[in-house]
Amino acid sequence: MKYLYLSLLSLLAVYLLVLLFIYFTQRNLLYHPGDNNYLDDKIQFSYKEVFIEVDQDIKLKSWLIEKDLKKYKTLVFFHGNAGNLFNRVHKLNELHKLDINILIISWRGFSGNSGKPTEKNLYQDAQKSIEWLNSKGIENKKIILYGESLGTGVAVELAQKNIFNSIILESPFTSMAKTAKIYYPYLPVNLLLKDKYDSINKIHKITKPILIMHGVKDDLVPYIMSVELFNKANEPKYSFFPKDDNHMMDFNDKLLNKIRLFIKQH
Repeated sequence: MKYLYLSLLSLLAVYLLVLLFIYFTQRNLLYHPGDNNYLDDKIQFSYKEVFIEVDQDIKLKSWLIEKDLKKYKTLVFFHGNAGNLFNRVHKLNELHKLDINILIISWRGFSGNSGKPTEKNLYQDAQKSIEWLNSKGIENKKIILYGESLGTGVAVELAQKNIFNSIILESPFTSMAKTAKIYYPYLPVNLLLKDKYDSINKIHKITKPILIMHGVKDDLVPYIMSVELFNKANEPKYSFFPKDDNHMMDFNDKLLNKIRLFIKQH
């Protein structure tokens, strides 16, 4: 009995150490600015590198693909939790074919930017990018928010509080808590989690058109999460759930035409 008691105490001690480790390192597990993919994609568009000031010491490296700021809508691209601007070249090569302007920002801590990524900081980064466009004479009603993976949580946060033209979500998740439970079912996620990105409890507040896209074979974020978000979203709402796509969706003609039609309708 004594040995059993000591064994249980040892297991409890190990478990508590795991909890402490996860709590203090969770943002390192969530944000991966150093990851690199698609670095061999050749840029097929012209862009201007701009730096958006979010506070006195932090300016966000961003790209502006400008066609006609007065004539066309502007799509603001919020990327996911890994990599840099160059990792999105394969998507931008396709999106720039549309009659839109594009602003893609990189979060603090990403693409050589100073600062640290947190939920609060990413919301601020996104809001400052909108204010930067506003200063260029671009009204919110001509801005399309585009969120990719983690960026969908940021897009939903902004869209629930402001009136934009529309919102596009690529491979979104319902909340960080529900996503974390998939990977850490043995942890009290709700107690440990610092950055929640609770889109499922915000999306019903969005009143503008929304397009939700998600690959059915996504092995990182279950596409059923997009179905849940879609069911809670207000009309007008549209979905695109290709059966053979994974988390990194294939930006083929079918997907691009879906986005083109959505933008044209609204």
